[in-house]
Amino acid sequence: MSSPIHYTTCPACDSSDIHRVLASKDYTVSHKTFEIWECKRCTMRFTQDVPPQNDIAAYYQSDNYISHSNTNKGLVNRLYHRVRERSLKNKRKLIQSYSNAESVPRLLDVGCGIGAFMDHMRQHGWAVEGVEPSDSARDTAAKQYGLYVYPPDKFFDTAFGDFDIITMWHVLEHVHLLNEYMDRLKELLRPQGVLFIAVPNYTSLDASKYKEHWAAYDVPRHLYHFSPDSMRLLVEKHGMKLRAVKPMWFDSFYVSMLSEKYKTGKDSVLKGGFMGSISNINTLFNKEQCSSLIYVIGK
Repeated sequence: MSSPIHYTTCPACDSSDIHRVLASKDYTVSHKTFEIWECKRCTMRFTQDVPPQNDIAAYYQSDNYISHSNTNKGLVNRLYHRVRERSLKNKRKLIQSYSNAESVPRLLDVGCGIGAFMDHMRQHGWAVEGVEPSDSARDTAAKQYGLYVYPPDKFFDTAFGDFDIITMWHVLEHVHLLNEYMDRLKELLRPQGVLFIAVPNYTSLDASKYKEHWAAYDVPRHLYHFSPDSMRLLVEKHGMKLRAVKPMWFDSFYVSMLSEKYKTGKDSVLKGGFMGSISNINTLFNKEQCSSLIYVIGK
């Protein structure tokens, strides 16, 4: 096993003005504690001393990791499944409102998990392709939806083609090659294409409430923790334009319920749901304080 990655500069903007802000626990697999640092220049936070790319897979080996296993285990995950269909529909409507394709639109879902979103878009007339690093998730996509999903090396294949829409639903925070991914996303996007990146927002009210127990820190799987300002700077750094920022309302409930469980050791739909509601009410006054945000990006 290789040595962990210890950052001496910010992985997004390369500033050396970085400092420790808190420590959070891996509640899903290892139960180890990892430090989270912040860059004073761009405000992005990042997990310090993370496993390198070749060793990180062990931290995804859990039946409770829903995007890879499709698990119904636990009350919070059962509730997640109940709202997933609504969430898929909302994502499709958002994408359709930005699509300029004249023929059958071509969509790439990066980090597609078991393929639920790909399948939903395919059912509504889209040509879909997906990339996913997890062998088990790719197998599930094939068995459950009849989808062939590419392994991650395909993403950097020069013959991959280009796309009208590229989506990354809670994926960018997982990739070791942050700047390389941003450059490649721009290359794969057609001139009038649109990139949708959804990531957790550590400036949200629920993040402030739960602090080190905030479920969306999800160390060490989440390598980076974005603020709206840090995402703007990252997009501009790679020669793209931020067109809009959209809240993900359901995430506030899911993250708050899971955070409450991490904090107390018990499932608490009422307390977590209440905090999710308060967080969303706060978002009505400032949409950029939602628990998770969708960044709509163009060239």
